[in-house]
Amino acid sequence: MVLNYKFENFLSFRDEVEFSMLAPKTKVKNRFPNNYISAENGSEILKTAVIVGENAGGKSNFVRSLDYFKSLFKDNEARTFKGLININNIEGNCPRCFNTCSKFEIEVLVNGDCFYLYHLEIDFTGIVKEVLSYKKGYKQKYQQILSVSRTELDYKCNEAECKESSRCKPSTSGTYELQIEEFDSDLEEPLKNATQNQKNIGLFITKLAILGSEHAIRFTEWIKHDLCPETNVINYDLYKSMRNEEEDLRILNDARYLEIFRMIDYSIREIKVDEEKPFSKTIVIRKKKDGSIFSREIGHDSSGVREFFAWAVQIFKVIYENKVVFADEMDRVLNPVLSDRVIAFINGKKHYGQFIFTTHNVLHLNLKNYMKEQIYFITKDAENLESELYSLADFPEIRYETTKIYEFYMKGILGGTAVE
Repeated sequence: MVLNYKFENFLSFRDEVEFSMLAPKTKVKNRFPNNYISAENGSEILKTAVIVGENAGGKSNFVRSLDYFKSLFKDNEARTFKGLININNIEGNCPRCFNTCSKFEIEVLVNGDCFYLYHLEIDFTGIVKEVLSYKKGYKQKYQQILSVSRTELDYKCNEAECKESSRCKPSTSGTYELQIEEFDSDLEEPLKNATQNQKNIGLFITKLAILGSEHAIRFTEWIKHDLCPETNVINYDLYKSMRNEEEDLRILNDARYLEIFRMIDYSIREIKVDEEKPFSKTIVIRKKKDGSIFSREIGHDSSGVREFFAWAVQIFKVIYENKVVFADEMDRVLNPVLSDRVIAFINGKKHYGQFIFTTHNVLHLNLKNYMKEQIYFITKDAENLESELYSLADFPEIRYETTKIYEFYMKGILGGTAVE
C-alpha cells in the first residue's frame, strides 16, 4: 500500500508534489470505518482516493509520473529526458544550462508487515542520489539499507555540435559514494565497480536485488508487480485487448470477477471467456425479465460495458491481489451511480489494495462517501502552465456538515477549474 508519494520537475509539475494515503488521526475517521485499513503494525491507510481537476490540468501527468517511475525498475536505464521535465526548467538545447534533475520519493507498506522509504534523484546523465530504508513498525525509525550519492561528474561534449543540433549528446562518467548496510561486504566492491562506467547502468537497487538483498528484492518486486498506474487511453478495452496479458485471462476466468463486472448490469448472468481475444470475443450472457436468455460478444456491447469489462480486471486486482491501482479517468464512460457503487464495493472489502482515480465528475465531491483526506484537486496556473496538487483537507473552513462543496468547486473557491 502507498502511504506517501512525492515528486518534482516532471512534465507540468515543477515544484514538489505531495500525495498521502494516510488516514487522518482525528475521530472523523470513525464516521468512515470502511474507507481505511488498520494494519497489524499500527498504521491506518486509506483504500481509495479521488483526484478532480479541469481538462489539461495535469491529472494524467500525475499518473504518468508513477508510470515513468515504475519504468525505471523495469528498464535498465535511469535518466531524465528533455521531454519529461518541466518546460519552465528548460533553457536552450544544452542540458548543462538548465535543471534536468527530477526527484521521486515513495513510502509503501509491503505485504502488510514491512515499510519501505525510497528516494531517487536523476538527471540527464543518470543517478544523482538513491536511498532505500525500511522499518517493521509504523512508529519505528527507518533503517538505511542502500545509499548512493554522486560525488563527481566528468562531462564532455562538442560545443559546436551542441549549438548546431537540437539534441546534445555528451559523454559522461560519474564517481559515486556507496553505502550498503546489512549486506555481504564482498558484493559491495562489484557494485562500486559498476558505477565507474560511462554508460547508464540503471538503478542501484535493481542491481542489489540481483545480488540477493532480501529488502531490495521485496521492494523492487512490489514496484514492478503491485504498483499499477494506468494512464489515460482513448479506449481502455482496446488497450487491454492489444496487450492480451495472461494474468488478465486468469482473472476473467475467476468466478469472483463476475461479481464485479455485474455491477454495470445486473441482468448479466454469465460470461464465456474467449481464450484468444478475451476483450472482444468473450460472450456476455444476460437474462431478461421474462426469463429468456440473450447473449452477444463483448465487442458488440455498449462502450460503457466494454470499458468496465476491462476496468473490472483492475478492481479485481485491488480487492483480491492487494494491488495499488492509479486509474486515469476510469469513470469517463460510467454514470455517477455506478462510480459510487464501485468505490463502495472496494471500501466494503477487507484487503491491502488501493484504488486512486482521476475524474471530471464533480459529483464525487461529497463528504458522505469520502473523508477530506481522500479528495484531491489538481489545477494549472494560467500564466506559467504549472500544475499543483492539494487536498480538500487543506481547507479547514470546509466542514463535514457543509453540503455546498460542489458549489464551492464550480465557483472556483477550491481551485481545480479552468480560468481565462
